[in-house]
Amino acid sequence: MVCALASAVCFGTASVLQAVAARAVDTGSASGVDPLLMLRVLRQWRYAAGLALDALGFLLQVAALRSLPLYAAGASLAASLAVTAVVAYWLLDARLSTAGWAAVAMTCAGLALISLASGSQGQHPGPTALRWSLPGLVLVVLLIGALAGRFADRPRALLLGLGAGAGFGVVEVAIRLIGSLTVPRIFGDPALYSVLFGGAAGFLLLTSAFQRGSVTVATAGMVLVETAGPAVVGILWLGDRPRNGLDWLAAAGFVAAVAGALALTRFGDVAAEAGDSTELASQRRSAGRPPGRHPPQRQ
Repeated sequence: MVCALASAVCFGTASVLQAVAARAVDTGSASGVDPLLMLRVLRQWRYAAGLALDALGFLLQVAALRSLPLYAAGASLAASLAVTAVVAYWLLDARLSTAGWAAVAMTCAGLALISLASGSQGQHPGPTALRWSLPGLVLVVLLIGALAGRFADRPRALLLGLGAGAGFGVVEVAIRLIGSLTVPRIFGDPALYSVLFGGAAGFLLLTSAFQRGSVTVATAGMVLVETAGPAVVGILWLGDRPRNGLDWLAAAGFVAAVAGALALTRFGDVAAEAGDSTELASQRRSAGRPPGRHPPQRQ
């Protein structure tokens, strides 16, 4: 659980940096996913710093997913949105309302309940079909990204967010399904390639969503799929169970954590707008014009 919460801190901080960087690059292709977008955003130092935090968070996530039930690890990752809200408040001057702080408290309370109710990780290996279906699901995620370009901004952001959540959900399940970590056996495991390609697809769709639509809508879709999907897989096929008699407490904690996270999705837009305002103020200062003042207009 400590590793899961530490990964949430890394992912939440990275989201603020990456959202601002994605908004700062020029729009390329008109389709839902621009393959060259990653090359352009990598020139932004904020995005590179976010990737470094994501890499650290991923290592912590692997440790958590190899020890915790999927529903507990997924809810902990959803808490990264609480971190995003707090980081945006401190670094980007994105004000957090009373309702926002209440959502942060709800998320933390939900995680506390899950921590108390979580049992041991299920030991079921899962059906063979599940292991081999994950690479196919990654292809479906990329297809969703390609089709998203046919929609308007808001539904496009939602589709890209849902697809990104599916990609990251594949990563969570695949990490759990990886058997032996010894070389060369691991290279023959389809779960390994599901981790690599699922993560890449999720990053591409989420970055496209940040640039082309509402960060709030995209993040909400991502959180829903990334938390609920792996949790259902863990309970149905991998043997994840809460402690005896504490099913209700785990369910209440999961609902509270996800509900609080979804309430916080709107702070993604706040962070992006704050970043835009920061860059605009910098441009005005470089032009010798005081922030917030404009030349008088002719009546």
